Amino acid sequence: MRTWAENDPKARLMARKREAIINAALAAFLDEGYGGSSVNRIAASAGVSITTLYRHFDSKDDLFVAVIQEACDTSAQTADPQWLALPPLEGLTEAGCELLGHILSEQQLALFRVVARDAQRFPELGRRYQQEILGDRIALFTRHLSHWPAELRGKVSDPTRAAHVFSALLQAEIVDTALLGGPVPDPAALRLRSQEAANDLLALAETGRL
Repeated sequence: MRTWAENDPKARLMARKREAIINAALAAFLDEGYGGSSVNRIAASAGVSITTLYRHFDSKDDLFVAVIQEACDTSAQTADPQWLALPPLEGLTEAGCELLGHILSEQQLALFRVVARDAQRFPELGRRYQQEILGDRIALFTRHLSHWPAELRGKVSDPTRAAHVFSALLQAEIVDTALLGGPVPDPAALRLRSQEAANDLLALAETGRL
């Protein structure tokens, strides 16, 4: 997706138009699904021309990614999270709380349902969603493992696999329940789940099974 330099005299106007397009796209995707939504209708709802929409976003897929990022604010995460340098248990617990908070937000759950509805017709949609939601997070989990004490770190043969295991431990049944309309656990319950997942991952690491 395209950006403009801060000193560009049109930067503020472009930012307002981009925000309007993303808001209109979010409403369209949630109401009509990815396949049923139209970039022409999105542009009209945003009060911009289709040419302006394509100045900001190269494609409908590019626009959907921007909506995903806006919903969980991933585009604003430019600095390393503080948990990255914390000890294993504390760092994993904080990382887990952060990930679950993003995935279980109302907008993210709604967007995931859009992806589940249309992924068979648009396989790239599912891949891009997975990449945007978990790709960077898995990379951060993997980097966190590089800060573990050498003895423990040496027991992990595949850090990327370990990061995926941690993600799976975090999400087990909680996310599926929420997607099916069940309750979203409160912050205290999510922290407990994150700590349990962290303990389970560390136990697996100690046995050399990662």
